[in-house]
Amino acid sequence: MSCDFGDVKNIIVFFIVVVILTVHYRFFGYNKIMGTISCFGKSDVGLRRSNNEDAFFISPDRMVFSVADGMGGAASGEVASRIFVDACREIFPSGEMKTDNEVLLSVQMAFQAANERILKQGRENPVQQGMGCTAELMVFNDKTYILGHVGDSKTYIFRQGALRQITKDHSLVQDQLDQGIITPAEARNHHLRHVINRAVGIGDTLAVDLIKGKSSEGDVFLLCSDGLTDTVDDAALERVLSSERSLEQRVERLINLAKSSGGYDNITIILCEVTA
Repeated sequence: MSCDFGDVKNIIVFFIVVVILTVHYRFFGYNKIMGTISCFGKSDVGLRRSNNEDAFFISPDRMVFSVADGMGGAASGEVASRIFVDACREIFPSGEMKTDNEVLLSVQMAFQAANERILKQGRENPVQQGMGCTAELMVFNDKTYILGHVGDSKTYIFRQGALRQITKDHSLVQDQLDQGIITPAEARNHHLRHVINRAVGIGDTLAVDLIKGKSSEGDVFLLCSDGLTDTVDDAALERVLSSERSLEQRVERLINLAKSSGGYDNITIILCEVTA
């Protein structure tokens, strides 16, 4: 049996490719093709506040989106919310694909890192002690969304014409709703509706709600601070999200609705649409 030089070269090239692919998959993993996410976000100071204590982070290439609503006064709230979104940026430095469990762990790590940094900032700067933030952190991983949630900021999904809140508030009013003490109508205007029982940066330990679900083409996810939902009800949210406007136009419309209803708080909104 004879074998010419061309055959030998092809065989060598084949084995080199096999070795390279084996090493790549062994050490770097297999990257699945991810869906496409269109997004737009904006934060508005509102009509009554002199400063904006909200912060948000959008990274379409990393498929990472976060909203934080600071609290604490004396400019401390905006420090806390900024610490949170900076932690998200650091924990997810690139668009490298991970398993769902790895993403869940990274989301948890982002909350814990922010919690520790806010507490440290307060210890080193006594005027900022007691600051914290509520927060949403959403990551898309192929056809799965993974969400971390603390406080009374909110995340919704708009799917096939219907709006559904994914998160549940960590608040006194929500606890009373769950126990049947008050009705949803009473909760909306309750004088204690801003009393929350969980926030980032308030204590050494932090319980994070971790939520995982499947995303489908056409889904629109809304992440927002309570400056939107305190004044714009779910029916109005659904009407705006169901419109044929662009994401930017829908965000602007929602902010204008919140401001026309008083604009008492900072308003921060991210819309993410699954387009493929």
